[in-house]
Amino acid sequence: MKKTANKNLTSFTDHLDQQYGKKGTAKREKFEEGFEAFRLGVMISELRKLNKYTQEQLAKKCGTTKSYISRIENNASDIRLSTLMRIIREGFGGQLRLSIDI
Repeated sequence: MKKTANKNLTSFTDHLDQQYGKKGTAKREKFEEGFEAFRLGVMISELRKLNKYTQEQLAKKCGTTKSYISRIENNASDIRLSTLMRIIREGFGGQLRLSIDI
């Protein structure tokens, strides 16, 4: 069976370029930064649920407040690296690993 390309489809990268500009532009960088914060909140939320913790239980394990955990999960708060490391280490018994893409 021969595949034909649908010329009406737009790739996700092309969509981002059209909506927010090319990588490296101020508008695109702001979007990317916001997306990473959102993604981090979702990851914390999913880990918490996987471990069957309430926000309050996770907060107590990490020495922070329920409202702070909620703000992280809902992308309403910037999170310090040291706090993120503490949440992962003390809250989930894990280790945070970072990578840099250039």
